[in-house]
Amino acid sequence: MTLSDRIRHTFHVISNVRPIYWICLYIALMPVFALIYWALPDTQFRIPDGAGTDFGSWLYYSIVTITTLGFGDYTPAHGWAQAVTAVEVMCGLTILGFFLNAVGSMKSEIDVTAEIEKQRALHEAQTKDRIQRAIPRVIHCLNTFLSYCYAATTPAEKRDDNDPKFNPDFKIEDMKDIYKPTGLEIDHTDIPAINKVMRAASSTSLALDQLQTAVDLSLWPDLLEYCFTFVADCQMFTENDLPSEQYVKGHDGTTPHPLTSLSEFIRHTSSLARNIETELTKIASE
Repeated sequence: MTLSDRIRHTFHVISNVRPIYWICLYIALMPVFALIYWALPDTQFRIPDGAGTDFGSWLYYSIVTITTLGFGDYTPAHGWAQAVTAVEVMCGLTILGFFLNAVGSMKSEIDVTAEIEKQRALHEAQTKDRIQRAIPRVIHCLNTFLSYCYAATTPAEKRDDNDPKFNPDFKIEDMKDIYKPTGLEIDHTDIPAINKVMRAASSTSLALDQLQTAVDLSLWPDLLEYCFTFVADCQMFTENDLPSEQYVKGHDGTTPHPLTSLSEFIRHTSSLARNIETELTKIASE
């Protein structure tokens, strides 16, 4: 480390000392120098007639000296008194300089902190505005996905379009009609329910991925985790992983049920979808 680096480092350390410490040191030097003056012979000073020479008198002289008031009643007359007085004056000026520098440094720190807080508040406000505008589309995707999950996990004869409420406690046997159309009012196609589930999952995953890209979800850690997990699950389980209708119907029960993985996928992603919807609803109501 070069000399200039050492000087800069020292100055940086000194600048970080709080102003209160410099004031305390400034005040503490007053009685210290008063003790030195008291210990010096009175002949070292010009003392006014009738003036005291006790500790209190020298404390007064020390205060007048370190503050550079210099009333002139007590004056140093000889070497030692003059030297100590000069040292006290220099100490006082130096400490006042460090004090003012510390005040400026602290003010700069306060200004920087205030600016950071201002930028943080602005960022948070902009982020909330972005997510508020994105919420309706995302919730629509989530509700569509949950509606198709309801159709896929409910036998065709039990599906109620007036109340398509997904039951997370469904059994694999309830998925017997996944290859039939959903029959829901929102679906006017003959596409099997399971394919509608996977396509809705893909659309929802895309919406959540776009939400994570457009909005800083770190403000809502739980929501961020739910979205990330939902997208990851959809990337790992696609329509290519679906068992064929013939394979499902030909299952004889001697091996694990071919719909086990699908049922777990629906169960997990639907739970995440409900959690995401809950978090977004809370944000929308703020």
